Amino acid sequence: MTDYTLKDLGWSPFFAAQTDPETLDFAARISTVARDRVTVLSPHGTLILRTPETTGDYAVGDWVLTTPDRGAVAVRLERQTSLKRRAAGHDVSAQLIAANVETFGIVTSCNEDFNIARLERYLALAASAGCMPLIILTKSDLCDDPGSYAKQAERLSPLVTAVTLNATDPDELDTLAPWCRNGQTLVLAGSSGVGKSTLSNLLTGGEAATQGIREDDAKGRHTTTSRDLARTRFGGWLIDTPGMRSLPLADVADGIEAVFEDIETLATGCKFNDCAHETEPGCAIQAAVEAGDLDPKRLKRWQKLKREDAQNSEALHEARARHRSLHKTYRGAQSAKRDRDGR
Repeated sequence: MTDYTLKDLGWSPFFAAQTDPETLDFAARISTVARDRVTVLSPHGTLILRTPETTGDYAVGDWVLTTPDRGAVAVRLERQTSLKRRAAGHDVSAQLIAANVETFGIVTSCNEDFNIARLERYLALAASAGCMPLIILTKSDLCDDPGSYAKQAERLSPLVTAVTLNATDPDELDTLAPWCRNGQTLVLAGSSGVGKSTLSNLLTGGEAATQGIREDDAKGRHTTTSRDLARTRFGGWLIDTPGMRSLPLADVADGIEAVFEDIETLATGCKFNDCAHETEPGCAIQAAVEAGDLDPKRLKRWQKLKREDAQNSEALHEARARHRSLHKTYRGAQSAKRDRDGR
């Protein structure tokens, strides 16, 4: 069993400001989340804790304070960064991906998996969460010009850093050291089969299963099935995530604005404040398209993400309002029953 100091685990003044000397000794960081409990790392070792709420309210990377007996979570500290998406399928809820990570590693590959529209989704999520985006382009050994992919990726946003590497070559893993050393946390996300598990194994010394590339579509096979917080060989932390078939966005309007800052700036020059940027007179965005200064495909991607985020955000807010109303009704019924029973 390895014990870590709070600094080893990524503790910072942001979290220290939420504690005092009496509670500091009970600080711990969540490494895994199960159905009815969470596992945490702390200076007192690895602990398994009960939670006062559903474990769906916790994410890998969260900081918590334990009860004095170190058997349960007493409180979850405010998150510095929080990555979440709308849950896949018909469930109208937000799904936590990871918390308190400095860098969002968006993993794709130098082949058919490289997709500009999907990368923009991930970048919007990173910007909204407050994480620095790092686009990791794997399978560079199978590509004649990996640098061209990196240039395309970095053109998407001035905040983006893109790196190319062969995930199966341990000597190239030093490329990722700046983002996962000295207590820093890097989360890896992307489609199935792009090499996340291979990267995770080499960065942490883990033994997660990996599988080869399918010849029919140049993709590897999905292997990661859960999230956990693992120590990297550089002294930081890594959170690997299962491959995502889709990334529905909600409540990330600020992230979309950051990724499409060029279009957002153009929109301020439109003649009408409610311009739909379609056929209205005096539309600065359509003028830029006609002048060849704005790719019409990029405009369509921006419009699509804006519509999706607005629809999903409204659905989430309505679902939360219904939940609050039902909870209030339930508490009222409980109170009325106690009054009738004379308690």
